[in-house]
Amino acid sequence: MVIQRWQSVLLLCAVVCMACFSFMSLGQVQEAGFYYNFFALGFRLAEEPTAGQAPEFASTWYFFAVSLLSAILPLIAIFTFKNFKLQKNLCLLTMLMLACVICIGAVIAYGGPYNVEWGSLVCAPFIALIATIMAYQRIKADERLLRSADRLR
Repeated sequence: MVIQRWQSVLLLCAVVCMACFSFMSLGQVQEAGFYYNFFALGFRLAEEPTAGQAPEFASTWYFFAVSLLSAILPLIAIFTFKNFKLQKNLCLLTMLMLACVICIGAVIAYGGPYNVEWGSLVCAPFIALIATIMAYQRIKADERLLRSADRLR
């Protein structure tokens, strides 16, 4: 017997938040007259330059890889509902990846010579982290409920 209710919804919420975070614009950077859109994969010019070449910015593929991994792990955790231990471990690994995404994003935005003006999507990793923590607690509660039901049999 497997009880899988709200933790699936919470993990799906984390997947959607991090998928949007991985593929949508996170903010803008203004550098020497050029506007760049900041994505998890790197920086792209917001508009075509009118005169001269735009300066190159470094790619942030590592940020994209960690944020995409933090979207894939909860998706895998949804389908491992028959194995509580694996599902809990995947939730813990997802929490670690989300903390890494938050730290790497802060280092990219505030550690470089440019200043990132964040969009509203910056709160997605925090929402995903809260949803994953709540899913982890519900998985533990279901595990306790099933163990107590097995003792009664």
